[in-house]
Formats: sequence, C-alpha cells, structure tokens
Amino acid sequence: MTSVRSSAVAAINAYRATGPSWNFRETPTSAIFGSNVFNDAEMKSRLPKAVYKVLQATIKQGKPIDPSIADAVALAMKDWAIEKGATHYAHVFYPLTGLTAEKHDSFLTPTGDGDAIAEFSGKELIQGEPDASSFPSGGLRATFEARGYTAWDPTSPAYVLDNPNGTTLCIPTAFCSWTGEALDKKTPLLRSMQAVDKQARRVLALFGHKDIGQVTASAGPEQEYFLIDRNFYFARPDLVMTGRTLFGAKPPKGQEFEDQYFGAIPERVLACMLETERELFKLGVPVKTRHNEVAPSQYEIAPVYENANIATDHQQSIMQMLTRVATKYGMACLLHEKPFAGINGSGKHVNWSLGCRLGNLLDPGDTPHDNMQFLVFCAAVIRGVHRHGDLLRAVVASSANDHRRPGPNEAPPAIISIFLGDQLTDVFEQIEQGKLTGSKAIGTLTVGVDTLPPLPKHAGDRNRTSPFAFTGNKFEFRAVGSSQSIAGPLVALNTIVAESLDFVAAELEKATGGDPARLPGAVAALLQRIITDHKAVIFNGNGYSQEWHDEAHRRGLPNLRSSPEALGVLLDPKTIALFGSYGVLSEREVRSRYEIYMERYCKDIHTEASSALQITKTMILPAGYRYQGELVDTASKLKALGREVHMGTLEKLTRLVGDLEQKIEALEAVAEHHAGATWLPKPVTPTTR
Repeated sequence: MTSVRSSAVAAINAYRATGPSWNFRETPTSAIFGSNVFNDAEMKSRLPKAVYKVLQATIKQGKPIDPSIADAVALAMKDWAIEKGATHYAHVFYPLTGLTAEKHDSFLTPTGDGDAIAEFSGKELIQGEPDASSFPSGGLRATFEARGYTAWDPTSPAYVLDNPNGTTLCIPTAFCSWTGEALDKKTPLLRSMQAVDKQARRVLALFGHKDIGQVTASAGPEQEYFLIDRNFYFARPDLVMTGRTLFGAKPPKGQEFEDQYFGAIPERVLACMLETERELFKLGVPVKTRHNEVAPSQYEIAPVYENANIATDHQQSIMQMLTRVATKYGMACLLHEKPFAGINGSGKHVNWSLGCRLGNLLDPGDTPHDNMQFLVFCAAVIRGVHRHGDLLRAVVASSANDHRRPGPNEAPPAIISIFLGDQLTDVFEQIEQGKLTGSKAIGTLTVGVDTLPPLPKHAGDRNRTSPFAFTGNKFEFRAVGSSQSIAGPLVALNTIVAESLDFVAAELEKATGGDPARLPGAVAALLQRIITDHKAVIFNGNGYSQEWHDEAHRRGLPNLRSSPEALGVLLDPKTIALFGSYGVLSEREVRSRYEIYMERYCKDIHTEASSALQITKTMILPAGYRYQGELVDTASKLKALGREVHMGTLEKLTRLVGDLEQKIEALEAVAEHHAGATWLPKPVTPTTR
C-alpha cells in the first residue's frame, strides 16, 4: 500500500463529523420547511394589502410587475432578513457558465456622524449593476461595453442563506447586458414559459376554458452525484482539476455484483444527506427522495414538482448545498457526468409537464381515448420532439456528458425518441387508423402471496433506455447531465412545445371557424395527421441496441454522437427561427450560446490534455523509471549470485515506458498546436429535420 493511500485510509478511519448534530426529535421537518424563505405567508403578514395583491398578481398570474410597489417590498424584505440575522443582500444570478453567481452588498449605510443605518431601497431590489464582465458572453458584449444588470425576479422567492458567521438575503435575479440581451440562463427560461403559456391558452380556449389562470411549465429534476472521501479526492490531481480520473486501473470489484443500487445507505453518507436535506428544507426546496445509485459511492436526491423557474433555481441550490455540506463530513461531492471509467456516470433526469387551474394537462386519466384535451397536448409534444429532436440533443451536449454514451444501463443514446408505453401507443395507433374505440385496461398486479395487497398496474412499463419517456402524467427527459443547469433543456422543451401548440391552435381555429360543435371532428382529423407525420419518433424498445440505431437511421432520426456535432444544430436557421419567433432568444443570443458552449468544450478537452501531460511527466513516467531501476538492480544482484535471471518483466516495462514517452511527445505537440490556435471550430452542417 502506498504512503498516500495509507495516510488516506488512516484519516478515514479516524474521521469524526464536525459540528453539533440537529435535535431531530424535538424539531420536526415541518417546523423548518421554508423557514428561511420570504414566502407567501411572510409577504401577506408584512406587506400592505394593496401591495401584496399587486405582487401576487405578478407571481401567480404572470402580470407585469408594478415598480411602484418596490420600496414597500424592499422594506419588508429587509426587516424580515435582518430579523433572521442578515447583514448583507445578494443578487443571485445564473450566468452562461451554468453555475450560480452572486454579488454581496451590506445593508449598512454610513450616516456621516460616525454612525450607520440599515437601508435597502426598491431601486436596489429591482436592479443591480454587478458589471460581471468576465463572464462568457459569446460576443454579446465587449470588455469596453461591459455594463451588465441584474433584474429582480419576483416569481422566485427571496431567501436567507445561513453561514456559521452570519446570514445573507439572496434575491433571485435575471442577468442581461446594457442592450437588454440575455447573458444568463433565467431570462430565456422565463421567456419560454411565457411563450408556452400563451399558446397553451389558445388551445384551452378552443375547449371552452376561460378562467384558467396561468399555464405553467413544471419540472422535477432527479440529481445523481458521487461522494468520495476528501483524502482520496485530493490524492488525485486529475479528479481535482478536471472532475474525472484520467488514469487508473479497474478495481477487482466495481458494480458488477449489482449490490449498490438501493442498498443500505452508509451511516456517514446518510448523516451528510440528512444535513443537506435539512438546509434545503429551510430554503423551501421540496426534496423528496434519497437512495444509493448503481455505481459504488453514487447517490441520488430528487425533489417533487415545482414551477419550472423555481425548480431551476432550487436545482442550483441543491448542487451548491451538496458540495458545501459534503466538506463538513470529510467528503467531496462529484457532479461530473463520468468521474470514473468502467462504472455508471451521473445524469439528471428532468421530469416536465404543463398545468394550470384545470390540473395537469398531461394527465391521461383512466380512459385516455376519451380525453380529447390530453390527446391534443400529448400529440403536440410528440410533434415538437420529432421536429426538434436534434435541438434537445444539442441542449444536453458537453464534453462530460459525452462520456456517458453509449451506455449500456446508463445514459440514453444520442438518438432522441419518445417512449409512450403500451396504452398510449395503442391509442395513437387507433387514431392513425381512424378507429378510436378504447384504451387498454390498467388492471391489477398480483404477486401470488395472499397477505400482500393487490397493486394497481400501470398502463405501460418504464423504459430506462429512452431519452424522452412518458411516465404516467409527465415526460422524463433522461439525457440531461448531472452537472448541467436544467434551464437550457427546459428552454428548449418549452419552446418546441409552444411552437407545436401554436400549430395546433391555428389548425383547430381554422377548422372550427369558432363553432364548438365542429371541434371533435377537427381534433380527430388533426390528431390523425400529427401521428401519421410524426410517429417515427415513437419507440418503446431497447434504445441501446444496434437494431434500434439501424432502425432510427431508416426513420430519418438524427444521431449526433459528439457534442461539437450536436452544438452545430444551434446555428441551424430553423433553430434560430424557432427561438426568434417566440421571443425566447434572438439570433445574436443563439449564436452567442454556440460560441460559449463550443469554447467550453474546447477548454475542457485542453484542460484534460494538460492535466494528463502533467500527471504522466511528474508521476507516472518517474514511477516507471524507478521500477525499471529496481528491476535492473534486482537482476544485477541475482546475476552476481549466479542465479538465473528472467528479463521478461523488465523488457515489457521498457517497451511500455518507451511507448509512454512517445505518447507524451505526441500529446504535447497537439496541445501546443491547439493552445496557439483559434479555439472555435467550423460549425458542423446541421442535420436536415
């Protein structure tokens, strides 16, 4: 055992958690949930009734914010935060790095007489000027045009973030340039939610619904991650620098025994999970599930559904909190999609749906063949995914996520297809044939044990190989990477569905001419047309199989295997027109994202190459030389004793060392060439859709 490993094992054995434990017996979870959030109850108790009413109209109905209420909201927010121990406030925003950014300002303002008072105005609440010129902009602003603004998002609640030495009032904000162009993840997400709301209302109006409130996209992301002891983590410079191990040998025991998945959670890990959940509960994050994942030291945390904008903000908080709390328990949280070769990597399955006062618009009910409204919305999603599947692939593209493909038993393939399950597939096949007569019965599952209750059987099994699967009353986008912001995938989903709902509404408006009696016939004809034109995207089989790849090619579905190939879709005129038509992203904003994401891809690869060179030249190659010397010394001593000397190991090692030296030289040449070259490659010609 090496000295580094011996020290790490000794430190692990001697580890004790720091800090006092929470008295969970005296303080129930319900008592702390949302306790650090400026939520509806706090607003109602602290704001004047008129101000509260105006603010709620913005939050719940999507009405424009009235700037005149800002001072009253700021005063109430400041008083509440100071009562919680806050000394500073921070505009929290989400730049195109995919991370969370924040600028802290003190509440205290000097009075000029040696004293200071706590102030926080409506102007400071509504708008901040963080400059933040060093964030990637993809050409949207130059360094000499660096003014940037953060803008208060009243639809995502402010919260207080605890620190051992104080607390900070955190205000979720959008981040834009002086010209109003989006420099962040939140702004296009809010635009896309507005777009899908508008088009969904048009469709619902055709069904006779009037007072439905806002149609809201909802999301529930399942976060996978690894927890590794920090002693081992810091012993691996490749893990520290790149997020994954670039070298290593496969362990004698990995995940092949299938004994990790849903296994008993180790005590130390569970303690870390419990504290993470407690801190997230205080922030109003509705985390629901925790369990062991497939790979050793891999775990999952999942919240329940929320408004997609709030879910995105909360997802950033989850990643931050996992990383922050893990250090208290002597561990490092790894969010990289593939930190270790040979075992499963991590994803972030994003469950997505649409809803309003009527309920979940993607809930088929017990008899989906009779649920005309559901069938329209479901068909719109099918159409959108078929037309823009390559865009969905593009928004999950990264160098790290590429390592998860092609599975097996891990990431779905790069081919975007839809799993509907037996019941819905049968319904849509009937629609295509023009003979919609019924739905397959759900039935009851019995397991042959009298003491166990009968279980309601789902209409279709789950398909873990599908990148986009219908799972009862929602779609699960399973290709999102574990370290990614979910904003990009949600922007794409909302926009392609908005475009499809726009198409559906226009076709039905034209076919009915405003006569409700003509709606059933118009819907039947439109559904038949959609499923005939777009059924190629529906696939319920094994997405990992070569047979499916061959079949997908015959169906004309794109298979964008690498990130550079996938990101080229962003420059497709059809993509630019899609985002522009619904006011989600301008052409300049789309092109900026292509440049930023491609630059990030190239930088990731170059960092890995540089790390690999450093490790091989300073650690692996010297170790090879030392071992060569030891073998030569041993051979010399044996020869001096007159013993027979076997040179096979030395000869093999000498060849390997020579090969390594050649590969170092080759990698150095490539790295030096790319370091001096323009990073941006030529865009890949987009696949015809």
